[in-house]
Amino acid sequence: MTSPHTDAVQPGDRAGRTGPVLFAYDGSDVAGHAIQYAATQLPPGREALVVCAWQPADVGFTPVGSQHFDANNAAEVEKAAAGIAAHGADLANEAGFRAQSTTVQAAPTWKGIIATAAEHQAELIVLGAHRHSRLAGHLLGSVATSVVAHAAGAVLVVHQRD
Repeated sequence: MTSPHTDAVQPGDRAGRTGPVLFAYDGSDVAGHAIQYAATQLPPGREALVVCAWQPADVGFTPVGSQHFDANNAAEVEKAAAGIAAHGADLANEAGFRAQSTTVQAAPTWKGIIATAAEHQAELIVLGAHRHSRLAGHLLGSVATSVVAHAAGAVLVVHQRD
């Protein structure tokens, strides 16, 4: 029996392989919590890619520790984003994943996450969601909502701890 969907993966097409888990990591506590939570839901040793999306001026991530940079200097922002992504990869490795880190320059952020997931054939995207009021969420937009709406595959959204 053939699938009516021409883009459907048929049994055996991937020969037992699975794509990496992609963690969208912005340095926030909720993003770190998402990594920890995913580790409780997935088998240990999974390949993972931690991505920090960035853009000059409105950088889109939270510096870790005492890191300072000029938000208008693209090279400094990219370097800071690489540090954020590496920190996320360290968290993922400590949680039992085999993680690497990367950065992507993207505006809006969700497009960079989706593009990176597609480029690396990620099987699952994991990201933390900040709880915004309805009005704030509507005005600010939501990276998590946009990723869920545009992702080609599975997305695990982990909400901020109360």
